[in-house]
Amino acid sequence: MKTRDILAKLIAFPTVSVEPNIALINWVSELLDAQGIASTIIPNETGTKANLYATIGPQDRPGIMLSGHTDVVPVEGQDWQKPPFELTESDGKLYGRGTCDMKGFVAAAIHAVITASKRDLKTPLHLALSYDEEIGCIGVRSLVDMLETAPIRPAMCIVGEPTGMAVASGHKGKVALRATCTGLEGHSALAPLAMNALHLAMDFGKAIRDKQAEIMQKGLKDGDYDVPYTTLHIGKIEGGIALNIVPNHAIVDFEIRNLAEDDPQEIIAELKQEAANIVVGSNHSAAKIEITEIWSYPGLLTPQEDEVMSFVKSLTGANGSIKVAFGTEGGLFSARLGIPTVVCGPGSMLQGHKPDEFVTDDQLAACDTMMKNLLERLEAGL
Repeated sequence: MKTRDILAKLIAFPTVSVEPNIALINWVSELLDAQGIASTIIPNETGTKANLYATIGPQDRPGIMLSGHTDVVPVEGQDWQKPPFELTESDGKLYGRGTCDMKGFVAAAIHAVITASKRDLKTPLHLALSYDEEIGCIGVRSLVDMLETAPIRPAMCIVGEPTGMAVASGHKGKVALRATCTGLEGHSALAPLAMNALHLAMDFGKAIRDKQAEIMQKGLKDGDYDVPYTTLHIGKIEGGIALNIVPNHAIVDFEIRNLAEDDPQEIIAELKQEAANIVVGSNHSAAKIEITEIWSYPGLLTPQEDEVMSFVKSLTGANGSIKVAFGTEGGLFSARLGIPTVVCGPGSMLQGHKPDEFVTDDQLAACDTMMKNLLERLEAGL
């Protein structure tokens, strides 16, 4: 099977994050097994989702890991002109949900693994496929746990998120948070006698905006990013039942996307102190603001002098490097396992998460070329 054929099969699995991915994982496992390639499946508690890990070549030394996620974002509410879960080719573009983000790379990686099984590799090739990346790099953590206890870990990792085949050395980390605001309900005609939870939420929202302004003015900067500083963002506020009822409950969902050099826990501690000040300032015993972390993943910051940078550049022919705005599992591989990691894959994230998502034939071919060069290096022992 060629990369395009594998991609067509992968796209046909509607692996939106809220749905199972086990059918896709089983298909990949059976495809590899037919080529004599053993794989390890790491299921979730219900068995509806799973990661997959496979190694080709010598088992007694570290190799190069290709990492990709198998889940995709929803298509509901989007105006698709092409069928989202059927690969459609038109004018040099391959359309379908996940073609760009990031089943195109996954297809190329699977094709490379199958090809590698017929070669005499001196350095091994590892394949890592995960689930629930789109909702916070959740699924890959059990795979990271497995590698953490493994006697041998990969020497380097390429995460194949779409970068236009540029080599990305870093991305920001992310923490998703929730502020639960508690007040005291009452009749709106007697509002001053109650405690409006939405007022607490709005005051806390101002504290977030003030902290963002401070970071913009005085915080660390990294000019490799379009937004060169750590950002805070409120994405959702809920509260209130009726206009004539003072609400006793409100929720503020917000996030921190931090430069790898910034510690988000310091920002969270400052926001918790601001929340405490708001509660005291309300002068009401019912007032409360509780901040909880929903999920997080670390940023990635691979030094330019690391071997993985020059190695992957040699595979793609790139001279420079970039940093990307979106997050990946690469931060977990780097922070928890110490595996030098870069992000490099076909397509542009400008097409990701949109209707009529696509990857071009040229980009997929460029990824196949990178894989071909990688296998030659692995045959030669790097």
